[in-house]
Amino acid sequence: MLIDFAPARARTRESRAVPYVVAAVAFAGYAAWSLQRLRTFDASGFDLGIFEQAVRSYAHGHWPVSDLLGPGTPTLGDHFHPILALLAPCYLLWPSPGCLLVAQALLFALSAVPVTRCAILVLGSRRGALVGAGYVLSWGLLSAVNFDFHEVCFAVPMLAFTAEHLLHGRWRPAVWCALPLVLVKEDLPLTLAAVGVVLVLNRQRRLGWTVLVFGVAASALLFLVVLPALNPAGAYAHGGGFNPFSGAIVKVSMLLALLVPTAFAALRSPLLLLAVPTLLWRLVSANDRYWGMGYHYSAVLMPVVFLAGVHGARRFGGFKRYLPVCAVVVGLGSLGLQAAHLTSGVWTPSQRAGIDAVLARIPDGATVLASNRLAPRLTSRCTVLFFDGGTDQRPEWVVVATPEQSWPTTLQTKAAALADLEHTGYLRVDGTDSVVLLHRE
Repeated sequence: MLIDFAPARARTRESRAVPYVVAAVAFAGYAAWSLQRLRTFDASGFDLGIFEQAVRSYAHGHWPVSDLLGPGTPTLGDHFHPILALLAPCYLLWPSPGCLLVAQALLFALSAVPVTRCAILVLGSRRGALVGAGYVLSWGLLSAVNFDFHEVCFAVPMLAFTAEHLLHGRWRPAVWCALPLVLVKEDLPLTLAAVGVVLVLNRQRRLGWTVLVFGVAASALLFLVVLPALNPAGAYAHGGGFNPFSGAIVKVSMLLALLVPTAFAALRSPLLLLAVPTLLWRLVSANDRYWGMGYHYSAVLMPVVFLAGVHGARRFGGFKRYLPVCAVVVGLGSLGLQAAHLTSGVWTPSQRAGIDAVLARIPDGATVLASNRLAPRLTSRCTVLFFDGGTDQRPEWVVVATPEQSWPTTLQTKAAALADLEHTGYLRVDGTDSVVLLHRE
């Protein structure tokens, strides 16, 4: 079903360099964007702080836990992502949430190499470069960059190289690139199973069925056995129920947004089958956050859709004219929408300096109850618990942002909790108009 992807014309030295130039520019942009969010307190404990606590545990040779999820909560019982251990050596060199953000920027940028390379083979250097630019500006990647760090950043280049190998008929290298998906997140072995489906359709039956069965079995084992065993509640934490019939407009809008950057050419490629598992669990879930275009949930779909679009354009030449234009126009629109969220933050530079001065009073190694925006400033050097207005934890230090976020409880609940702490053994030792620091007497 997939055809030989090798072009009739030889590539020039310049065209071979283009994918790496696109990736380098993407890395610089993603990293700068992420670090700016961290600098202005737009990053959050949920989820950047959680992942930093897990990586920090690995770096110090411990079982990965996140106190933001609950004191001593094992993160492998929340989501199965042992691949995070690969970041431990980097974190030892740079013990900061910025380490995770830069690593994510690098992984996202790396995925642009196979996407741009395949686009150049089909469309030539200029048009292929435009498709590569559209890819790095795609809304799925920018939404993920604009929302902290997540383990799926490892899956994005894996899927990009897997799809490239499939397009060239390199079946075993494709499988080797896809196999580590089982270490990234519990649902991604189903995407590995989809790789097996593509192999079967291409008459690679023995290899394809082996991969398909392994992927399904691995995902079932993780959902039904491993995660419940590691979760303190004894169940999968993110089931959330099924609701396939709600949010039709949001779901259709998301599906259209996936296909428009490729001028719908992706529908012409069997590679699009790799996107089916992720789309299915999102669309049938009762959690409305999964249905739309926000957060990080669509990052793994971007390399699949773009490479399917390139393949579809090769199989049906009429798409070649529209694919680069659609990719760039939609990418620029995505950049505009996401850049609107890249502000100077809630606080002014002087207020941020005041917050940093207050946080500096908390000694290294202390246990702190902290607001969502403040947590990433402390997770590299303290044990940080999440201040949500409903916790019964009473650590030595409490630091609360003003204004607080209304998530996950109301502002009234959080204000009442702060007042209760001040009346039951905590003394306000420092603060500004942007932060309150309490110390237990």
